[in-house]
Amino acid sequence: MKPNYKRILLKLSGESLAGDQKNGIDFDTVLSICEPIKKLTEQGVQVAIVVGGGNFWRGRTSGKMDRTRADHMGMLATAINALGVADALEQIGVDVRVQTAITMRQVAEPYLRNKAVRHLEKGRVVIFGCGTGNPFFSTDTAAALRAAEIEAEIILKATLVDGVYDKDPNTCPDAVRYESLSFQEVLEKDLKVIDSTAAAICKDNNIALMVFSIKDPENIYTSVCNTGVGTLVCN
Repeated sequence: MKPNYKRILLKLSGESLAGDQKNGIDFDTVLSICEPIKKLTEQGVQVAIVVGGGNFWRGRTSGKMDRTRADHMGMLATAINALGVADALEQIGVDVRVQTAITMRQVAEPYLRNKAVRHLEKGRVVIFGCGTGNPFFSTDTAAALRAAEIEAEIILKATLVDGVYDKDPNTCPDAVRYESLSFQEVLEKDLKVIDSTAAAICKDNNIALMVFSIKDPENIYTSVCNTGVGTLVCN
């Protein structure tokens, strides 16, 4: 199977890095996720990654805490995950750079669009941490924004379910999976595949979205080959 895209953005949730332990980072799980990423780079695909932080902290469920401060804590959680993924990629021989939207020069580069694109052109994987750097924006929105900025052809969203359903498949046995959708349908039906801000960015910038299950990490590679894995959302 040959990849159908030259430049992609992979969105990894924090939960996908935790494995069966449900929180923190399970390094064996991270290594298994990194293997298909390496295979993509060996095929000449330019790979950028946005990571979530839900395995450590979720700002929107922080209760009585100030939302802005809680979101900043969540951004720092994504930086931890970005460094963990970078370490795993380096261990299997992949050249990688971490860029963060909140400046922390001792551990990562500050986000610079032109520098990120240059890294990609040189075959390096670029991991974006700290979301957009602003509170009240999800890492899904960060993924859509970064994909637009670096001119990625598609966003791959790795989830714990195998695509987009008309209702929650975990609680509704009769849930039906969509093979394809438009962003307009996602917005009109209020499907919880990505938040509305991220969907609008993708729609306005004509960026496709593939939603698939990370339970089999090899889906990262096969989804780039358009083999019918998951649900394709596009205009």
